[in-house]
Amino acid sequence: MTRKPAVLPLAIFVSLAFAAPTSVSDRLAMWKPVEMPLRSAGLSDRERQMVDKLVAACRLLDDVYWRQSDAAGLALLKSTSDPALKRLLTIMGSRGDLLDENRPFAGSGPLPPGHELYPHDLTRAAIEQYVAQHPADKAAIYDPFTVVKRQGARLTGVPYHEEYKAFLQPMAQALRDAAALSDEPAFAAFLRLRADALLSDDYYPSDLAWLDLKDPKFDIIFAPYETYLDDLLGVKTSYGASILIRNEAESRKLAVYQKYVPDIQDALPIDPAGRPSKRGHLTPMEVMDAPYRAGDLLHGYQAVADNLPNDPRIHQEKGSKKIFFKNFMDARVNYVILPIARQLMPAAQAARASGEGYLAGTLLHEIAHELGPAFAHRGDKQFDIREAIGPAYSGLEEAKADAAGMFGLKWLVDHGALPKDRLEEYYASYVAGLFRTLRFGTGEAHGRAEMMEFNYLLENHALSHAGGRYTIDYARMPAIVAQLAHELLAMEATGDRTRAENWFARYDKMPAELTAALAAVKDIPVDIEPVFSFKNEVR
Repeated sequence: MTRKPAVLPLAIFVSLAFAAPTSVSDRLAMWKPVEMPLRSAGLSDRERQMVDKLVAACRLLDDVYWRQSDAAGLALLKSTSDPALKRLLTIMGSRGDLLDENRPFAGSGPLPPGHELYPHDLTRAAIEQYVAQHPADKAAIYDPFTVVKRQGARLTGVPYHEEYKAFLQPMAQALRDAAALSDEPAFAAFLRLRADALLSDDYYPSDLAWLDLKDPKFDIIFAPYETYLDDLLGVKTSYGASILIRNEAESRKLAVYQKYVPDIQDALPIDPAGRPSKRGHLTPMEVMDAPYRAGDLLHGYQAVADNLPNDPRIHQEKGSKKIFFKNFMDARVNYVILPIARQLMPAAQAARASGEGYLAGTLLHEIAHELGPAFAHRGDKQFDIREAIGPAYSGLEEAKADAAGMFGLKWLVDHGALPKDRLEEYYASYVAGLFRTLRFGTGEAHGRAEMMEFNYLLENHALSHAGGRYTIDYARMPAIVAQLAHELLAMEATGDRTRAENWFARYDKMPAELTAALAAVKDIPVDIEPVFSFKNEVR
């Protein structure tokens, strides 16, 4: 999930382990271009035409994303004749540099915390004061599908389907054209429902239809789902898309995980009220290749998995879908994670890290996004967790998914669903993945989460450091992960914003020895830059 808030609301800025690049070429050197072709073998002419229509819809979605993210960056992207600058803007999705705490690498002044979703000078305190005085306006201002604007002294929420109408209408038509070319009736029906949703901002019916797709050959993520652009209130969604083609061999391996999701929920280290039953809920899982992405799934951090939709009503009523992007996961493991592990972990433990181990951890991470509380509760009142926690929510949720996911992986081993002799492989792969993400600093939700996790593991001696390498205490790891999972789940269950902010602030500093250790891997790419066989031109 492309995940990069612009300005952190908490005092959790850390220095990167290497000096932030100072030129466009230096910044580009930190990203590894990797081909992500459309593998057309086995696709009929009609299916290829359908994919072309989906690509057309995705390009229009990317146009909207830029108008949510950084209007000045979009103007620069369209006007510059410098191919290197254009490439860097496309990687970041704005003028904010992920490798320098989202400080602009072009233009002047910091990016506003709400990007283009609020007036640039508006503060969270001002919004909270306004809604206290005008409670009737709160729903529109906090609506995840509105852009907040001023009308004189009044704050209003303009619905996305009105604000971006010029793009959404042809986008919806492209989805309908793709539906007419689909040989899968259920997928075609979903595309038509999603086209309707784009023009109403009501995604509930199409989300239900999406969850009902049974082992589709083609699938697509296409909606404003994530809130990573909104570092003001933490509620506004940004548009993201990915075309998906089923990897049948890998998808068949997921049955063991699907079977035990309700049991893992019941076993989580939190009071029963914080883990409502998942029995009878759908847990569809797909391993897919992604030949094209747009919006918040294209720019910045390259997601290797997703758990959607995010609507807590659907989580309670039906469940969610877990998608694993095999081509992106393979690239991350081979070009980033395993090379880092070989330099920062003892040789024997580095050898235990693997692509299969990383996939297992990622599977449980995505499953865990659906686990735990669906809503926060205070007394007899129920609250949306995002709204209750505020801008710290993205980092909290990513950390919860890590900790509860690793807890679930250990549960599967303990109950014979996975082999016991692979547990060390899972922990080694998890720690290797932490090193990879920590290189982003905390200007990104995953980096914010994993800096906290790393320091917690170190403080509780599940990790130790000597001679520039970090050693896992395999015996201590299960109990410490369970403790961390309990803490994070409790924050979500209570919606305690102060507790969450204080917790992350406590663990925000990068230890000096980690800074030095990560400096030793500065020549390893920070992330991949997908290169698609379809061109992406922003209008």
